Amino acid sequence: MGICVISGFATIDGTKKFAQNSGVNQDNFNKFENLFLSNVGIGTYLGDADVRTDELVTNAVKQSINSGVNVVDTAINYRSQKAERSVGKAISELIHEEKISRDEIFVSTKNGYVTNDADVSLGFWEYVKEEYAQKNIVKEGDITSGYHCMTPTYLSDQLDRSLKNLDLDCVDLMYLHNAVEGQIKDVSKEQFLENLKSVFELYEQKRNDGKIKFYGMATWECFRVQSDNPQYLSLEETVNLAKKIGGENHGFRFIQLPYNMHYDQALLSKNQSLGTDSVSVLEAAMRLGVGVFTSVPLMQGRLLAPGVMPDFGDLKPSLRTLQFIRSSPGVLAPLVGQKSPEHVSENLEIMKIPHMSDDEFLALVKKLTS
Repeated sequence: MGICVISGFATIDGTKKFAQNSGVNQDNFNKFENLFLSNVGIGTYLGDADVRTDELVTNAVKQSINSGVNVVDTAINYRSQKAERSVGKAISELIHEEKISRDEIFVSTKNGYVTNDADVSLGFWEYVKEEYAQKNIVKEGDITSGYHCMTPTYLSDQLDRSLKNLDLDCVDLMYLHNAVEGQIKDVSKEQFLENLKSVFELYEQKRNDGKIKFYGMATWECFRVQSDNPQYLSLEETVNLAKKIGGENHGFRFIQLPYNMHYDQALLSKNQSLGTDSVSVLEAAMRLGVGVFTSVPLMQGRLLAPGVMPDFGDLKPSLRTLQFIRSSPGVLAPLVGQKSPEHVSENLEIMKIPHMSDDEFLALVKKLTS
């Protein structure tokens, strides 16, 4: 934990200054919602809940930021709250070293899954009972079979814990984490949408309180599957729900989903409806003014095996993967889980070269799908 809580949030001036001073190719920043965001971000999902991994994650976040990345993604349940603490430590240290200021960095986290705390020596359910049930933060029936809870009381508690873990007074983006995926086995779609409305109301309130700037949904299936799948969610209807609650100035501006050369549904599957048009979720997001961050860019290394990906651009496999994703129209940035200094260095070589133009990207997709 840092010495004191860091106040502020990402701003147009701060992120622009970061981009200009980053020493990387300026084409590798997307302007979205009046922010300049690097088109590669760092993710912090995997790893053991131990001190050694804490150090690796903290150092990887610092190295990534020093290499021109200003998008940092985490979640309260990653490594049972230790991922957030590692991120908080990295940002605190960089600020105290006067390498960055808070307004240059875009920090996202997620809540919704039920988590314990790896720094507290209680078993999972003991922790849930002591920290949540006995304090009336959760009651019977709130937690689904998917270890998920999206009641406003629980999410409000989780936001406060996240801010404490991160040593921040405001997070730039709060995602509701795998909500459809974690709930739909236990609740009807109608009930889910009612619950989602309550969550958006809570998030809009937290925006007014200055605790979050934007909110969104970090998802696995719901924006990629076909409309007859129980897990399906319409992006347009979700945006309309946010508009109903927050007006045109609502805070629902981002989604996260899996996307890479293997998981290509976000690009190729026309599963979303906009009026009479059937479009991909990436196109729907662009038209609706929603920014897309993507997860599992390297499929946890599986895409790097010889012969798995086609050659292009004279790039090594990890850079080809990132180049494909970040050049896809509608994608703000792939979020790369990286811990070792070698992996950070290798992956962030991509920041030295520009992304592909739309024409180059289309030509590549034609080649890949022909």
